[in-house]
Amino acid sequence: MHAFHRRPAAALGAGAVALALMLTGCSGDSGDDSPAAAAPVSQEEIDKAMATPTTLTFWEANKLQPEIDLFQAKYPAIKVNLVDAGSGPDYYTKLRSAIKAGEGAPDVAQIEYHHMPSFILEDSLADLTPYGAAASKDLFAPFAWSQVATDNGIYGIPQDTGPLGLLYRTDIFDKAKVTPPATWADFAAAAAAVHQADAGQYITNISPSNASATLGLFWQAGARPFSYDGKETVSVKLNSPEMKQVAQYWQDLVTKDLVSTDPDFTDQWFQGLANGKYASWTSAAWGPVFLQGTAADTAGKWRAAELPQWTAGVKASGNVGGSANAVLKSSKNPIAAAKFAEFLNGDHASAVKLGTDVPLFPAAVSALSDPALTGNKNEFFGGQEVTKLFTEISPTVGTDFQWLPFMDPVFESYNQTFGKALTEKGSLTGALDAWQDEVVAYAKSQGFTVS
Repeated sequence: MHAFHRRPAAALGAGAVALALMLTGCSGDSGDDSPAAAAPVSQEEIDKAMATPTTLTFWEANKLQPEIDLFQAKYPAIKVNLVDAGSGPDYYTKLRSAIKAGEGAPDVAQIEYHHMPSFILEDSLADLTPYGAAASKDLFAPFAWSQVATDNGIYGIPQDTGPLGLLYRTDIFDKAKVTPPATWADFAAAAAAVHQADAGQYITNISPSNASATLGLFWQAGARPFSYDGKETVSVKLNSPEMKQVAQYWQDLVTKDLVSTDPDFTDQWFQGLANGKYASWTSAAWGPVFLQGTAADTAGKWRAAELPQWTAGVKASGNVGGSANAVLKSSKNPIAAAKFAEFLNGDHASAVKLGTDVPLFPAAVSALSDPALTGNKNEFFGGQEVTKLFTEISPTVGTDFQWLPFMDPVFESYNQTFGKALTEKGSLTGALDAWQDEVVAYAKSQGFTVS
């Protein structure tokens, strides 16, 4: 499981002031506010940097010392100090404070994909293009690379991802005489059968407090609610036809009381996973490991499958979670920092260890085909090769999903609109309209142009 998955909403006020000042400060002159690109470094400069005694500081929530040891074995002149600086909002507050103070910031930091645009807006991240990062593109899942590479630069190296699948309880499905649904229409029929077989059970839960998880379902359906040009223009399409198609689908299930709407990652939700209230979980690739620790007594009853599809025969998925390693612009050793991030996540042995030892679901494609990662028969899932299944799902994730440079307010607005409608069984399509209006108003209040 990714340590940064949970994200309580940030206060609108503090973020609003910061963003407004930032946009004011970077506009109004020549019309092109792009930072000057650093000159490409030569191989000679890279070789010299990697042979020069250097200490890098690396903020990362996962225990990656074994992977760091691999790097240091290859580059003995480079010492990497791994610092667990926490997770969630406190982590980002700490990171931004260090950047603003001009001291104490790391050379390399773990940053979730949906937070990357905000750090780009703040001009806090080094463009890795001059250090040859483009050559690493094919090492990573295309949708992961699209999370770090923009038209203006490459601002990180993908570390892990969370392609979506379906984890389900075989005993509950068997009792209801249903099989893993191939389509969302099949899923709706199975939802009715599960609830009819036991009124205390639901085929799944859709959370009113986890916008990221719900956005993963929209992602799978082809919705692209956000875009950002890296400067001052954003696009917000939270009430697009694709978004409303998905909302209307879940509306029917919610209205008929065929799915539950519990806030996830709460005691109530943990108990629901363990006691059979939920027959399935639309889960990211990190979910299987998380589930084993949360519902240990249900070992052997779970299996994994692909997400149901909107069109039979099509293979499409979304993503929830994942992060990159970014080099801070303040780093005094950008070459070594960039090469460290590349090695940690792109070197085959290191990437495989990310999946087998941590475990993360690595973004590196070579790791996703290594039997050391894919060949594990997971007894919690009845001996199924669950990781292998998710490696097969990964290439089906759409590659063009973007984020806004102010996702915390967007997530908070989800709770107040779409999430509230889920809880109160209100209009989900109407909630999308309200969500759209709130996010557009917020963007404009911060000085963004909304296209």
